[in-house]
Parts: sequence; C-alpha cells; structure tokens
Amino acid sequence: MAKRVFILCGEASGDLHAANLVREWKEMDQDTVFQAWGGDRLIAENVPVLKHVKELSFMGFIEVLKHLFTILSNFKECKRSLMEFKPDAIILVDFPGFNLRMARWAKEQGITVIYYISPQLWAWKQGRIKQVKRYVDFMYCILPFEKAFYARFNYKVSYFGHPLLDEIHRFKQQGFSLASSNHPTVALLPGSRLQEVRRKLPIMLAAVKNLEGYQVVIACSNQLPLEIFEEFDVGNAQLVFGKTYEVLQSSQFALVTSGTATLETALFRVPQVVCYKSNTLSYWIARQVVKIRYISLVNLILNEPLVEELIQHRCNERTIRAELNRLIQDDGYRNSMIAGYDRLIVELGNQGASQRIAASMLETF
Repeated sequence: MAKRVFILCGEASGDLHAANLVREWKEMDQDTVFQAWGGDRLIAENVPVLKHVKELSFMGFIEVLKHLFTILSNFKECKRSLMEFKPDAIILVDFPGFNLRMARWAKEQGITVIYYISPQLWAWKQGRIKQVKRYVDFMYCILPFEKAFYARFNYKVSYFGHPLLDEIHRFKQQGFSLASSNHPTVALLPGSRLQEVRRKLPIMLAAVKNLEGYQVVIACSNQLPLEIFEEFDVGNAQLVFGKTYEVLQSSQFALVTSGTATLETALFRVPQVVCYKSNTLSYWIARQVVKIRYISLVNLILNEPLVEELIQHRCNERTIRAELNRLIQDDGYRNSMIAGYDRLIVELGNQGASQRIAASMLETF
C-alpha cells in the first residue's frame, strides 16, 4: 500500500529543501502520495499545495502578535487538512513556532512525526527540547554542530550534510547567469518577507547610492509583488525576481539580510555584509532570550566572526557603506573571507544530503 506523506513548511527556504527531498524520494519510491503546505518549489515537483507559504510567514514577536488570529485559524485549517488526507507521516520543515504545535497534535493522532531542519533550540527556548523528545519521532538536522547539541539532552538525531550544497551544484551545472554588464555587480538580498524588505531595503539602497563603477542588482522574492519594490527609490538598480542564484553567480559583492541567504552567498563565494534590523521591541525581546554569539549561519557554523554582522543600530547607511568599501578596497580582508568560505564548505560535508535524508526517511515508516 502506498505511503501517504504530508509536508508542512512555512517559509521559502523550507519549501526549497522540501522540494529537493521530494525529488530524491520519488527517485526511490514513485508510489508515495504527497500533499503539502508549501510554495512554488513543491508545486514544481507536482505536490498538491493546499496553502502557500506566502500566507504563513510572520517575522518578529510583534508581527506574530498582530497576526495571532490568522495564525490560530491556520492551526485549525491545517488540522482539517491532515484529518482529510490521513497521512502515515508528517514531515515538518523548520518553522518551529507553528510546527512544534502541529507535532504534538499529529503525534496524538498516531501519525509518525518527522522533523526536517531542526528548530534553532541552540539559540533560544532550549526548554522546547522536551517537546521535541516527546512528540518528534525522527529529527533530521542540516547544521553540523546540531548533533552534538542534541546529544547533550540524550536525544539522537540524524545529520547527513547540508542540502544547499546539492542545490547550488545543480544550479551551477545548468550554467545560468544574468546578462553580462560592463561593471562589477553589488547584489542586494533584502529578504523574502514584506516586513524585512520594507525595513532593510531602503537602508541598503541608501548605502549603495552613487557607488561609482558598480551595477546594483536587487534579488527580489517571487513571493512579493512588483508594487512593493516600487515603493522605494531604486535609482538605477536592476530588479530581478526569483533568480537569487543567478544574481549571486554574477556578483562580486553582496549586502545580505540574515538568514539562509547568508549561507547561499557564502557557497557562491561572494564577499558579503550581513544586515539585520527589526522592530525595536522585537529586537529588545530577542536580546533577552537569544543565546548565540552570531546571527549569520556562516559565523555560527564556523564559530568565528568571518563576515561582518551589522545589527539594529549598526545597520545604517553609513556603516554598511563603510563595510562595503572595506570589502572592495582591502584585498587581504576580501581574500580572507573567501578562504573562510572554503573552510565552511568542507565543514558542511559532501554533496548528496537530500538523497541520503530521503533514503533514511523511507526506512522509518
């Protein structure tokens, strides 16, 4: 009898990893029936997506409170979807605020609970480890230090490498790039959420205004309409939608919103400045609860300040421009960052993570 698997992801990065997982899964078992809450990547893999990630993602404590009614409604809707689909297993992809609550409910219904891409319990809310141990049957991590973290709590997890290595390798083999320019390129990666784009893109644009000898390209998320970007004075900057990898492949430098994009930029070996700015109250709350030294995945994995992180009040036009100029002008600094990227790639392990993870999951139920 064919397996039935429900995939639940709430962000673009989760959709990407889930789609790669499904692609590898189908190579080994074409009979599995999938259904999901996800995005365009899962849709491209012919997975029926009942709710799109662009309706699910809210960033920051205040934003979550403002949309609390919507979030509670989504819980009810998701439970209905699961009851109608009757899956053998649910694969929860990152998105911990929502997915850990769904893990408990799914476990109580007798559904096998698989968590793919661990919640960042090592950063904050370590108390949630009790929920993970109680309600998650199998945990798959994609960061090398997470296995040791869970071992401290006597909880066994699986680590097979980082799936972004496969995604970027596959992209490079296809040979895509943007149209060539007479000038080197500075990429702006303002994020995929409306709130972060509105907060950070104007600062990034101000920092690169009148930057002589460089083309500026904004990597825009397909999840956001053109009208959002028309709110800003982009000047001569080029807007490119849904082609972040093409933008990075063609760029010499990047200003990057913290998150998965910092790691993607590193894997393309593009020198970067990491930018983070949130609602003042959300930032204050985060400062009280977050227990990590760095915010970028690059620095977290290497456990060193390889890339400059401009956080909150330091995320301003003057400081960003100064750091960008340092990257442009200081060959030693730039080359040291690229050498650090190479160490990072070694740390992340070999290609084939998505295939190894799919094979392991197929054996679990």
